[in-house]
Amino acid sequence: MTSLAVANPGSLIQSVDWVAIAPPLIAAVAAVAVLVTDLFLPDRHKKWLGRLTAAGLALALIALLPLTGKSPRATFCVQNVAGGSDNGGCSYVADHFALVFQLLALGGALIAALLSMHTVEDEKLPRGEYWFLLLSSATGAALLPASRDLATMVVALEVASLPAFALVALRRDGRGAEAALKFFVSSVTATAVMLLGIGFVYAASGSLHLGAVAQGLEHAPAQLRTLAEAGAVLTLVGFAFKVAAVPFHFWVPDTYTGAPLPVAGYLSVVGKAAGLSGLALATTIAFRPYAHTWGLALAVLAAATMTVGNVGALRQRFDTRYSAVRLLAWSSVGQAGYLLVPLAAAGYAPTGTDPLGATAAYALIYGVVNLGAFGVVAAVGRRAGVSVDDFKGLFSRSRWTALALAFFLLCLAGLPPGLIGLFGKVVVFRAAVDAGLGWLAVVMAVNVVVALSYYLLWTARLFAPVAQGPGSGEAVGDAVGRRRLPVGLAATLGLTATAAVVLSAAPQLVLQVTGGSLF
Repeated sequence: MTSLAVANPGSLIQSVDWVAIAPPLIAAVAAVAVLVTDLFLPDRHKKWLGRLTAAGLALALIALLPLTGKSPRATFCVQNVAGGSDNGGCSYVADHFALVFQLLALGGALIAALLSMHTVEDEKLPRGEYWFLLLSSATGAALLPASRDLATMVVALEVASLPAFALVALRRDGRGAEAALKFFVSSVTATAVMLLGIGFVYAASGSLHLGAVAQGLEHAPAQLRTLAEAGAVLTLVGFAFKVAAVPFHFWVPDTYTGAPLPVAGYLSVVGKAAGLSGLALATTIAFRPYAHTWGLALAVLAAATMTVGNVGALRQRFDTRYSAVRLLAWSSVGQAGYLLVPLAAAGYAPTGTDPLGATAAYALIYGVVNLGAFGVVAAVGRRAGVSVDDFKGLFSRSRWTALALAFFLLCLAGLPPGLIGLFGKVVVFRAAVDAGLGWLAVVMAVNVVVALSYYLLWTARLFAPVAQGPGSGEAVGDAVGRRRLPVGLAATLGLTATAAVVLSAAPQLVLQVTGGSLF
């Protein structure tokens, strides 16, 4: 009779570090709580669901504080023969990299929730479903940066993506369904390609844990090298789609236009953060043996993405309906190119340097100012149909709203007094130069100059004389001056504007993440 006894029975029992997994776990529990509460809450009290969502996300952010120590915390680990483990065999690691992107994901979701409170009421969106989907997507976005095996990364990416499809489709005007369909079909295709790539990588390396994948690929037989390289490229497709990198960007303008405004802002920041974190983990840890291959690929991708995004924004007409959101959509594609530059530099960086800090810092800066810009668009138009020309003379009707948008646009452009945007571009530029990617730094510099034109043209409209007569756009913008902003919208503008001003005055609060290793 065969004995099933093991030498160390205790090694079969998994110990869970609940403090480490608290941020995404709290968001998930809040999602379930919102869904259950919606079943029993009378319609007249369902406004409280938005407040419960904001409270859950705020609590998840607070849960990041115990994890800010010097030593990373890991859980769900594969134990070795001696019964010990290291972070290389763990599926969840709360290190500095994870905390930075969890802060961006949960903080961005909180601002999107505040921005959503008036939208849910104005557009009569189903409250319970909306808040549940937002929290569920935020859970996946917070889980992905801490994932350290390819299976967990795929699950986290889909948890972040699937609720986002439904959020886009919640608008009942036909445009939302079309936008969600484009988003869904392109995302499913990218995910299928990514899963095929992960299968190739597993066949070549024999593992799904990122550290073990790197070791397996480094010692893979010569006949499997082509399979492994193809798998690495295909695996990166799914994350490149979430980042909206060229050529996986085509869904962005139509999806942002068809989605509720807060959802468009959420996708531009939180969705991009999730894809960026997955792309960084897969390349710098799992596919490190092929660093020069994916480094060159990401450099070309970054150059193409920033160029296509800025040219698309430059060609956008300002007098058409939805042009404000479409301009921000093309801008987000261009900004994605800047975010990819330090990732490309990581493939060429000498040992001991970590360009990923530049990506993390720039992502935090971009998240704050881009959500603030979406907040001003919501304040002016209250719906996605507002055009850029509707902002003409906004300063004469709502001084502080106009100043806030001007500051956000200058931050995105990298011009004073938006110093935090300038410093962010400088650290990204320096990462390219330090890695020897001088040509990419030149492409970035040209694109920054190109982007100045549409950012400054929009800014100039804020202070232009108000046109008189019908069709001038004054009727749309006048709503800001005559009506008091909803509490959630005012809180969004206040938080983002204050954060942008504080970071411009003390940029070291964000730029300090560029000084050391995130892992």
